[in-house]
Amino acid sequence: MKKLFTLLLVSLFVFVLAACGGQDSTQEDTSGDDGQTEGNATEQAEETEEEATTITVGATAIPHAEVLEEAKPLLEEKGINLKIETYDEYILPNRDLSEGRIDANYYQHTPFLNQQKEEFGYDFASLGGIHIEPMGVYSKNIKSVEDIPDGTTVILSNSVADHGRILALFEREGLISFKDGVDPQSATLDDIAENPKNLKFDAKYEAATLPQYYEREEDVLVAINTNYAIEAGLQPSKDALILEGSESPYANLVVTKSENKDSEALQTLVEVLRSEEIQSFMEEKYNGAIVPVSE
Repeated sequence: MKKLFTLLLVSLFVFVLAACGGQDSTQEDTSGDDGQTEGNATEQAEETEEEATTITVGATAIPHAEVLEEAKPLLEEKGINLKIETYDEYILPNRDLSEGRIDANYYQHTPFLNQQKEEFGYDFASLGGIHIEPMGVYSKNIKSVEDIPDGTTVILSNSVADHGRILALFEREGLISFKDGVDPQSATLDDIAENPKNLKFDAKYEAATLPQYYEREEDVLVAINTNYAIEAGLQPSKDALILEGSESPYANLVVTKSENKDSEALQTLVEVLRSEEIQSFMEEKYNGAIVPVSE
């Protein structure tokens, strides 16, 4: 009887151990399922992030950043998240592009881009023009070209890339002439051959500060880039004494590193900026102060 009791006790102990072992195995299997579920969720999140492309574009505040803001929803529909880095001057957007802080910039025309590439060795490529900002010459007191007094000071930016553009406006009005064989787009102050009114060209100013001199100096002429003119509350078509026409070759470009020129996201950006929706926005928002282009 004692042996039988011992045998029963041992059998019961073995059964309990087996049951506990089965319970542990079940728990481990369940834990494994949870791990697989969590892994699938992580993979799905990563796939979603990969599907959404983010590009960062540098631009001056007006009108470029405003135009980009208008383009944001259209880009989102195409799976592109646009981040805008705003600048108030012309040197940093190219420096940041070169150093990889931004993917592209939108603010400069071809002569300025070429001058920057030559000076700093940038390996950049243009993805195409978006709009023209006609250069204007403004004055507080002088109301017509015929009324410009002899010896008037002309204030312009220290950006040599803009000098030919500005001087071409004075040549167009018969105020100066160039030396033989000079291309107006690349002309400098040294290329002036005749200056019958003895205009004094003063080119030591940062472009962003030019509206200040228009407000402060009443009897001078100030050549102001349209983006800064708009920002200062000027309406180029109404307030400019001399204004560049729509035939201007100085279209503002989307620029990126040469290695990224075939980027699908950046190509889509250009397509959206040239779309009917964005071109209509530019025409209505800026009352002709900027002129959309499509090449």
